[in-house]
Amino acid sequence: MNLRITKLDTSDSGFSAAFQSLRSGATIPDPAVTTSVREIINRVREHGDSALLRYARDLDGAAAATAAELEVPRARLDRARDALPDPVNQALAKAAQRIRAYHEQELAHAQRAFEFSDGDGNLCGQRVTAVARAGLYVPGGRAAYPSSVLMSAIPARIAGVGEVCMAVPRPGDAVLAAATMAGVDRVFAMGGAHAVAAFAYGTATVPKVDVVAGPGNVYVAAAKRMVFGDAGVDMVAGPSEVVVVCDTAADPERAALDLCAQAEHDQSARAILLCDDPAVMAEVEAALTRALPRLARRDIIAKSLAGNSALIQVRDMGEALTLANQIAPEHLQLMTAKPAELLPLVTSAGAVFLGGHSAEVLGGTAPPRAPPRWPGRRRCWPNARGWMPMQRRHGRVAGETCYDSRSRGVLMVCLSSAALIFSNPSINKEVNEMHLIFILLHIAAILFFMPALFVTIPLHVICAVLAKR
Repeated sequence: MNLRITKLDTSDSGFSAAFQSLRSGATIPDPAVTTSVREIINRVREHGDSALLRYARDLDGAAAATAAELEVPRARLDRARDALPDPVNQALAKAAQRIRAYHEQELAHAQRAFEFSDGDGNLCGQRVTAVARAGLYVPGGRAAYPSSVLMSAIPARIAGVGEVCMAVPRPGDAVLAAATMAGVDRVFAMGGAHAVAAFAYGTATVPKVDVVAGPGNVYVAAAKRMVFGDAGVDMVAGPSEVVVVCDTAADPERAALDLCAQAEHDQSARAILLCDDPAVMAEVEAALTRALPRLARRDIIAKSLAGNSALIQVRDMGEALTLANQIAPEHLQLMTAKPAELLPLVTSAGAVFLGGHSAEVLGGTAPPRAPPRWPGRRRCWPNARGWMPMQRRHGRVAGETCYDSRSRGVLMVCLSSAALIFSNPSINKEVNEMHLIFILLHIAAILFFMPALFVTIPLHVICAVLAKR
């Protein structure tokens, strides 16, 4: 199989135009997709279960006789884990444990409710509450993504979402097992724009949700864009992507495989290499040529590499990071000699992976995993999300987290336990009372026993300091 991929050099006169075309090509909506999705949404909204069943049969290959049969029975969910080999179950359990630990910490440090009184005596504040019901979309048309189930459902549960529903076309054992591990309440075997419409507007079988979240293809993205306002959405995500930045310290084989790992998602996916050494870039290209015939999804990878990807030679690492920030990739890998030194230069990326051993694929089973920034598939680092972007709707806030990338500007570092203890107003009162006692003792020492000053003066100073704090 011949490798076809665009090669660019920033020193060429036509680079700017070629780079702009590469950046914008995947973000232009297809009018045919928009028209088709609008029709699907309107029919599901108007005809409910009958339209949903029709599209599930025609587009998902469902064999259901009624719309009610699209819901996966609880017994089928319970059997899924038993049907999987032990190593797969163990891997899913380990991933679930790691994801849960991350998002529990996220919630512990999330923006909380607060109240304060302003200068005019008005009481102001904020309440943060989880949505009542969420609809998670999990891709399943071309491949199974149990990691997407874990990364979506576990944070929803931690955030306190009341009911978690999930849509996935042609669900397999791994996806269903992940759903049970993550605490999903109901699973529907449906996909595409009709699944998004069913969640957004509800049918006799599928409940209406407050927020629709999760990755999907161009039809899913277009549907989420259209239903927004009638239901919350996490984001309007574009194709999956990775930018690999490498220098002479990079392993060309690993760089090539990481590019392929992202390209295999979809033929619209993008995999871009930024390299300051022409010899290394040539080695990566050769490694791609060797790897491609061996990979199971080589046809999809080949289309992705030929249509949306590029190998770009840059002058230096500074220029590489400038271009990476303009791309604002979903995943950014810094496969360089000193990746930590480049990290401060990163301003726009979903998840950043430092070093040659930090494969991007690890981000599918271990946080962080960022949602794209507005308006397309772009993302911003550091990532503070794990579930749905927070959206204020009907007085509530829903979150891909346990919250969104709201500004968090204050950091306090407590260097001593005393500083933390005496921030308590009741203890401040006790300190003031002690201070008064020591002042009285200080006066008594002056009047009756001068040597006692060596004790009362230090105590007086300590209390004065504590009272000021």
